[in-house]
Amino acid sequence: MTPMARYPRVVVIGAGTMGHGIAQVAGVAGCTVTLTDARPEVVEPALRRVRENLAGGVARGKLAAQE
Repeated sequence: MTPMARYPRVVVIGAGTMGHGIAQVAGVAGCTVTLTDARPEVVEPALRRVRENLAGGVARGKLAAQE
């Protein structure tokens, strides 16, 4: 059993640099991710950064578009 199979759902508390990075890695690994922060207004910008990072990975050939 892979580590991610043991934890199909991940909640990341804190949408800063580290939090959105953890959320991104967990999502790419196949987990369902919930990203939250004490300041709700920072969650959407964090999700935007994740989307930008993933798009960059696809553009560089590091990720498949399905991931």
